[in-house]
Amino acid sequence: MSRVGAKLRELRRRRNLAVRELAVRSGVSHSTISLIERDMISPSVDTLTAIVDALGGTLTAFFSGIEPEADVSPFYPAEEAPEIGNPQTISYKVIGMNQSNRQLLMLRETYAPGADTGEVFSHAAHEAGVVISGAVEVFVGNHRRVLRAGDGYYFDSRKPHRFRNVDKGPSEILSAVTPPTY
Repeated sequence: MSRVGAKLRELRRRRNLAVRELAVRSGVSHSTISLIERDMISPSVDTLTAIVDALGGTLTAFFSGIEPEADVSPFYPAEEAPEIGNPQTISYKVIGMNQSNRQLLMLRETYAPGADTGEVFSHAAHEAGVVISGAVEVFVGNHRRVLRAGDGYYFDSRKPHRFRNVDKGPSEILSAVTPPTY
């Protein structure tokens, strides 16, 4: 939501707050606030509420005066998908990054041979995906399985999880995360 980032930055600056200070007050990471202000991500309602509350405002007041955005194309050519990962190890291409009030993170993930997300991690979301090519070992809580083309997964992301390419070539996954984490 392009006007949300600009309005949030304006409110923060009017209150003479640094991004890190707002992060401490709101409980939202400084990197997330920075990404929102630069219109790199659309915040969830809960995230925006926490930030606006920390600025001493309400969502109703925040959204007053924000005009609806121009019609955004629902189509995304492959070459226009922004990269938020590392193309040499794990590439994450975002589909629909510029949609206002985006409620879903849609990714085309490409794992180089042997690529691994590292230690298990968790976050407040739900994830689902389908392996398009290759073979990916997925760890979720106490479960582990090698998924091949056509196999899928769905889990609560609060469970510790990890992904690892076990194929000799690149592996691809089409995945979705809600609420969006980027």
